[in-house]
Amino acid sequence: MCGIVAYVGSQQASRLLVEGLKRLEYRGYDSAGVAIGNEHGINLARSVGRVAVLEDNVEQTPNLHGTIGIAHTRWATHGEPSEANAHPHTGTTRDGHTIAVVHNGIIENYRTLRTYLEGKGHTFSSQTDTEVLAKLIAEVYDGNLEQAVQAALREVTGAYAIAVITSAEPHTLIGARKGSPLIVGVADRSYLVASDASAIVAHTTQVVALDDYQVVRLCAGPNDQKADTDEPWSVELRTTTIDNIPVSAQITELEMDLDQIELGPYPHYMLKEIMEQPETLRTCLRGRIDRRDGRVILGGLAQHTRLLARAQRIILTGQGTAFHAGLIGEYLLEDLAKIPARVQYASEFRYRNPIIEDGSIIIPISQSGETADTLSALREARDRGAFALGVVNTVGSTIARETDAGVYLHVGPEIGVASTKAFLGQVAVLTLISLYVGRRRFLAEADVARYLEALDQIPDHINTITQQSDRIRDVVEQVIDRDNWLFLGRGFNYPVALEGALKLKEISYIHAEGMPAAEMKHGPIALIDQGMPVVFVATRGSQYEKVISNIEEVRSRGGRILAVASEGDTNIARYADFVFEVPDVPEPLQPLVTVIPLQLLAYHAAVLRGHDVDKPRNLAKSVTVE
Repeated sequence: MCGIVAYVGSQQASRLLVEGLKRLEYRGYDSAGVAIGNEHGINLARSVGRVAVLEDNVEQTPNLHGTIGIAHTRWATHGEPSEANAHPHTGTTRDGHTIAVVHNGIIENYRTLRTYLEGKGHTFSSQTDTEVLAKLIAEVYDGNLEQAVQAALREVTGAYAIAVITSAEPHTLIGARKGSPLIVGVADRSYLVASDASAIVAHTTQVVALDDYQVVRLCAGPNDQKADTDEPWSVELRTTTIDNIPVSAQITELEMDLDQIELGPYPHYMLKEIMEQPETLRTCLRGRIDRRDGRVILGGLAQHTRLLARAQRIILTGQGTAFHAGLIGEYLLEDLAKIPARVQYASEFRYRNPIIEDGSIIIPISQSGETADTLSALREARDRGAFALGVVNTVGSTIARETDAGVYLHVGPEIGVASTKAFLGQVAVLTLISLYVGRRRFLAEADVARYLEALDQIPDHINTITQQSDRIRDVVEQVIDRDNWLFLGRGFNYPVALEGALKLKEISYIHAEGMPAAEMKHGPIALIDQGMPVVFVATRGSQYEKVISNIEEVRSRGGRILAVASEGDTNIARYADFVFEVPDVPEPLQPLVTVIPLQLLAYHAAVLRGHDVDKPRNLAKSVTVE
């Protein structure tokens, strides 16, 4: 949730840090702050509200110049949003030097540590767990910041990603992680530390991704201590564990460029990402469909083909939108590969003593690859003997590193908090996996070829759907005053109904409930009154006539019907007040087209209600704490 940016190098830090915080705004936050080290020590600026407020504060605060600094956007966990609770937090060493810390995560034993530190004479000015960490590092500091951080973290229970500086070592920056993502960017005569690649991609694409319990020491400054060299500037990167055991730092290349995270001509990132979906889906599918031979090519699975084909059970797990994609994956795997499959909420999975049998495979689904609940579910399943196959978007993320195999989405960075193109990529990849495994079990070559031909045409189909955007807006404008909606679907389109309801809730703050269309009769039909918007995903398929019957039941009770229907379906107009057409595709592929009108519907509802589409209240892009 929270965001970290830190810098040590040859440039002025404050500008780089504020710029990085702006690129992290999409993650969600309520306050922000920076700390800059220079000849005057360490100076702070903190503000409640948007980064723009902090930026003004930085310009008005004296002595905020220097070539080392840390910055943070905070999402309140311990203590209300306030300037006192905003990061960075500080502690004072025995010899009077300042320690400054920014922190993502939750220190679970902070109360015990706080009591201990108060007994040592430390006083606290905030309600946060992070201030405890800053003062703990200060308490154990004995001239070496790296060792002090290691010693402090050995006493900590919980999750953390931190960046630490001290006035005693003006060219040294320490980072560490456990359970929350942290990367190090390697640039010219400088290093950057961030919780998200978007904060540093303007300056470098060369990164080191830290693993749990790892600490990084970064030094960059004038080379006045080495007389045996003419190089005026020194840089150093060292990685260890919290037990001070050296580990090798592996530099990788980010699959991201600055243009991908720029807004361009669009008013919101969400609309940009919806409209980009034809091209992002083409990128996702590129090189993975052999049209000539009618086969799926998934290099990440090639070494595990026999294991996948012999799987006895597949568990898909995720949260929110990823869970909905997983539910579609459940249907796909059982329909196309004939493997028993179940989707589980990751947040519940490890707390219910799950049964993992021989031949079980777990598929964790996550855009960021850092979702805390999904990562915990993955680890629980692997500890019980499951083979892990990751479906993630972010290359080098923790889930990507901890799975046995996997398939990247390759849909590019997603900035909008409400996921759109990542959902599409997840469903497309799960479709490819189902066809890949299905062909090796029961699916005929001709059937695979037919599905692949249809899948290859989906990007063009999405392009035609997005051209209905203005009309969808006009329809939404007629029902935008209603505060309760239903989203209904059957079969493969039941998860789409769930996703449509979630999108509407996330950004327009309209209460919406998604469910199987037949479930409506078992209670929720009591909610329907005159004019209530009810969205049906009613495309042609095996349950089309049953959906029409459900529509009639709602219509007879005064509900207002918005239907997503197949092109050329003249019958649906007899029952629906408004119809959004999508191209006719094979039933297992329908979610790839039926979700698009629902994404646009939610977007226009939020705009019409005057909400900040890209920064919905109380939400964060990636939930990296439980």
